[in-house]
Amino acid sequence: MWRGSQKRSRPRVGVALSGGAARGIAHVGVLKVLVENKVPIDCLAGTSAGAIVAGAFAAGMSLEELEELGRRLRWRDIGRVAFSRLGIQSNERLEQMIRARFPVTRFERLRIPFAAVATDLQTGAPVVMRDEGDMAFAIRASCALPGWYVPVVDEKGRRLVDGGLVANVPVTIVRELGAEVVIAVDVNADGAKFLGAPQSAIGVIVQSIFCVQRIATAHQLAQADVVIKPAVGHIRWDEMGRADELIQAGEEAARAALDEIKRIVEPAKSHGSANGWLRWLRARAAAAVGG
Repeated sequence: MWRGSQKRSRPRVGVALSGGAARGIAHVGVLKVLVENKVPIDCLAGTSAGAIVAGAFAAGMSLEELEELGRRLRWRDIGRVAFSRLGIQSNERLEQMIRARFPVTRFERLRIPFAAVATDLQTGAPVVMRDEGDMAFAIRASCALPGWYVPVVDEKGRRLVDGGLVANVPVTIVRELGAEVVIAVDVNADGAKFLGAPQSAIGVIVQSIFCVQRIATAHQLAQADVVIKPAVGHIRWDEMGRADELIQAGEEAARAALDEIKRIVEPAKSHGSANGWLRWLRARAAAAVGG
């Protein structure tokens, strides 16, 4: 759903933020550079860690508050031991943290449209939560890493787990929100360059999941207009204590993509006029369908 009226002087720009556990903190650096350089952000979608950052931004959290959240967040703020056969921990603490820290926690009250992606454990289908309802619950569901966190149950009785199983970079979902140009951020694109094995159980689970996500992610990224790939391959998915490095990597990757982004989102400069941009957009869409 597109909220509000927009002049057709530029395309509607959406941002898709990937899952990536602790590496998702790099998304904060990306958003910081986009905002500082006046790149419009009209809607966002996020999966897992990306849902936390995208949701916070859509809710009106300032960049300074986002950076503070990234630097202070620890695994103990997200989960606690659960006496369940379905997972080692419950991530109810994440939902509580969102209710306490985010300016708003209902989709209807967000300043810009946002969608969170989870997975229906029974059917394997994506579950996209947007437009109305409880955003804190939606983000918690999107972050329910299977095998570690107990699945969360929605009002329809569905058991929901991490959206990274079906749409780790939710490009098509951003388009469904009304975006004509999509900037995708993939914090897993740099691979795993660190030496040695994961140092925790959650690290083993996360690394295993991302190994099997690569083919699906490549298909998702091919549908984006710009892909930002922070160089965080040297940081494990469980290393939340390296927030400063992650934020800096996000900033550097976003700066490197600025020229490409501006070429697309400033049509009067790149295509002569708004009408020129509209013709270019239609031709690009036709080529994508034909290819």
